[in-house]
Amino acid sequence: MTSYSVTVYTDGGSRNTGNVKGGHVLSTDKAAWAYLILYESKKKTGSKGVFGATNNQMELSAVLEALRKLYRMKLNQENILLISDSKYVLDSINKGWLYNWAKNNWINSSKQAVKNRNLWETIYKALPYFPKITFAWTKGHANSDGNNYVDKLLKQTMDKM
Repeated sequence: MTSYSVTVYTDGGSRNTGNVKGGHVLSTDKAAWAYLILYESKKKTGSKGVFGATNNQMELSAVLEALRKLYRMKLNQENILLISDSKYVLDSINKGWLYNWAKNNWINSSKQAVKNRNLWETIYKALPYFPKITFAWTKGHANSDGNNYVDKLLKQTMDKM
């Protein structure tokens, strides 16, 4: 069993009309991402809100911003456990879809352009700098203190917008 020296929780969310069938994200719709980094009994957090973004864009942004922060903190060589409630993010990484998309010039198995390509490409380029990172899923809005923390943080960020 791997022992992790760094645990990261990420979450993204939106309050937009695109969450209903046939809906589209409006430029005035609020969205935000957040991360929580736990290491050596320390805690680092980050969150930012934007207008007009989708939930998936915010989930990806949360992971990307956490990776950037870990790298700046020089923690990228540590054993890292990154926990998310986004199957969209985790399946794409853990099931190898991300690597296939990159190999296939960002075309997915349905022969469509990969959505959120810019974010995926940036994550793809960042991952080699994290040789000991593991991505794991947690059920959202359940009994994960870390997941509940980042969910609350991103909601606070949207409330301030």
